[in-house]
Amino acid sequence: MVEFQYSNVEREMEVYGYDAVVKSHCRMCHGGCGVLVYTKNGKVEKIAGDPDCPINHGTLCSKGLASAQLAYHPDRLTYPVKRLGPKGSGRWERISWDEALDTIAERLLQYRDTFGAESVVLGYGTGRENEAVIYRFANLFGTPNVLTAGHFCYGPRIATSILTCGTNPIVDYENHPRCIMVWGNNVVISNPDCYKGEPFSRALDAGAKLIAVDPRLTRIAARADVWLPLRPGTDAALALGMLHVIIEEELYEKDFVENHVHGWEPFVQRVEEYPLDRVEEVTWVPAQKIRDAARLFATTKPAAIQWGVAIEQQVNCADNDRLLMFLMGITGNIDVPGGQVLFKPPGIRNVGHFGAHRMLPDTQREKRLGGDRFRLAGNFAIINPKCVWDAILEEKPYPVKTLFFISSNPLMTRGNAAEVYRALEKVEFMVVSDFFMTPTAEMADIVLPAATWLEMDYIGDFWKRHGYILPRRKVIQVGECRSDHEMLNDLGHRVGQGEHWWDNFEQALDWILEPIGITWQDFKKMDYIRGDLLYQKYETRGFSTPTRKFEIYSTVLESMGYDPLPQYREPPESPYSTPELYRKFPYILITGRRLPGFFHTENRQVPWLRELHRDPVVEIHPDTAMKEGIQEGDWVTIESPRGRVRQRAKFFAGMDPRIVSAEHGWWFPEKEDPGHGWDESNINMLTDNAYKACDPAMGATHVRTLLCRISPEDRS
Repeated sequence: MVEFQYSNVEREMEVYGYDAVVKSHCRMCHGGCGVLVYTKNGKVEKIAGDPDCPINHGTLCSKGLASAQLAYHPDRLTYPVKRLGPKGSGRWERISWDEALDTIAERLLQYRDTFGAESVVLGYGTGRENEAVIYRFANLFGTPNVLTAGHFCYGPRIATSILTCGTNPIVDYENHPRCIMVWGNNVVISNPDCYKGEPFSRALDAGAKLIAVDPRLTRIAARADVWLPLRPGTDAALALGMLHVIIEEELYEKDFVENHVHGWEPFVQRVEEYPLDRVEEVTWVPAQKIRDAARLFATTKPAAIQWGVAIEQQVNCADNDRLLMFLMGITGNIDVPGGQVLFKPPGIRNVGHFGAHRMLPDTQREKRLGGDRFRLAGNFAIINPKCVWDAILEEKPYPVKTLFFISSNPLMTRGNAAEVYRALEKVEFMVVSDFFMTPTAEMADIVLPAATWLEMDYIGDFWKRHGYILPRRKVIQVGECRSDHEMLNDLGHRVGQGEHWWDNFEQALDWILEPIGITWQDFKKMDYIRGDLLYQKYETRGFSTPTRKFEIYSTVLESMGYDPLPQYREPPESPYSTPELYRKFPYILITGRRLPGFFHTENRQVPWLRELHRDPVVEIHPDTAMKEGIQEGDWVTIESPRGRVRQRAKFFAGMDPRIVSAEHGWWFPEKEDPGHGWDESNINMLTDNAYKACDPAMGATHVRTLLCRISPEDRS
């Protein structure tokens, strides 16, 4: 436990006349960054990185710097409202919090009594650290249906790492990896999950070798010792090819394999199905480059893999994650300094405990939507979104009548947006809690004003696997905005869950911290708490798996009826799986490129951040643009078998001419129509969400890779 002391701020406060500075913990994206919040007359005047924070060491991205612009934005929701007129009418009436929560409670109980608790679906998006309270409310209410991004973002990493080695292996930048393989990740922009770009950059500056796996020549790829520009969606084949080299040349750690791996022999047989000539044909990466990368990673110790969500939004989602862990494990880089560490969290009550998962009755758990189809996801309380839309539109396997979305904008973020729109239009009752009137919020019956990270007390990084927790201290109050934690604590009392909630949410924070003998008021005086730092724990304890070993052959997947060994599946749409479609849609479209100022669909109304990127951009190779008659800066039409959108063309020679790269999450808050142009440039108008296009175990929607055609926009 580390007591904090303000340092190097007194002079700045004196020069600029600030009244106070508060240490806190940003949550404008995946969170983790310590900040210093300077205030004057009770308002935030400046936000800077905290040099004493072990996560970001004083660095801060554009989103963190612009947090006050979001908090004080004139279009921000600052009180509850209810809709007047039909959905999407844009007519709203101010109501009190009591009226809002009383109405919500009444409707939830009504639907539970009439159609069963499973007819109510709660949902949340990435970014607010509210998953624990949402699952607690849902489980106590009796609904097994919580709709998250977990089917194709981070959730698969957790699910597959628990199957393989017990917990998510995290890069140990603190102990200087000598080789880093960045796979489907742009950490210097996205700052994902347990990571920030700063320690990665420091590792490279210190001389670490770099392997980049990415279809695009990113800044990271441009700096790499080996760049593997694979065909989008072929990550599993590439990983199996690298494993083929490592096994064939006996570059693996024999002691680890002999003593700590389960399923080695059948795995070797599976890998033999992927010789480099086959892998080169599948991935478009030259065999020698694959061999060079495999040798570099296997022989440079310690080594680590910086992986990202791009490999999870695919039909190969679960196997992609597992294969990267196998690369870490058999090369001897699991739970070693500078490798991929299984960090221990502080001994608090964790997210799973708080979420009250064991309090959901088995009879209700068995009703989880899609649980029989996507069994690995269901085992981790994760559902596929299409299962919800089907239950609304077709009322199968039962009707869903209520949606309650918290910090989520599924109309923009889920595959096949046209189907999402139809479901939101039909559902009988919908509530949204958010900062602004998003396209999803415009479809709701009641909208609640959510608090930003500046307006709440909470235990930051409560859910992560890097071993730290940090205090997020409330700095300001804006209007009637309330944190999701406070809101659900209050709503829980209204629906009969009072014995499982608290008089105020600070008592909940005390309960979380109780096992380590401190209160929230104690924790507020600290910089952070870190779990015990131990390495190679498996030497004495084994791994937290059924066999107590590193499971390359998954006994859990086998028990669920899945292939216990990973394999490669061709993308649902590709030049090889759908050649006739390829003739009509001759380019491979990749989606979801990260941008510095935005976080998925957020921040397009924040001045500093929108100024960084005014329009949605599609990257096109200059040769492709010439072939299609496109000039740089033109608005172009991008089409798939499901629809069309428009984005502005930017020439980019750093990818194969057969590939087009588009941005996701685009809507236009400045447009006055209630939908804010939700379907104009939304790339999910093009993506598919059919079950056959999903990962068979996790239900991950294959939204990253599809076929498209492009043309200059028709202005007639």
